[in-house]
Amino acid sequence: MTDSKPPRNPVTVAREQVEAVIPLEKRGPGWDRHWRELEHYAEAAMDWTVNPRD
Repeated sequence: MTDSKPPRNPVTVAREQVEAVIPLEKRGPGWDRHWRELEHYAEAAMDWTVNPRD
């Protein structure tokens, strides 16, 4: 049986792991923006519905 779920964003996985260790009070002011930007870049790279040759 195959898993039909789309692959998880590896940056989101990493963020969850890091945030499990780093307390909220230790995170800097740009924390969320930094992660959201990285998640966006990884998500764009994972869009396999678009042919890169088009």
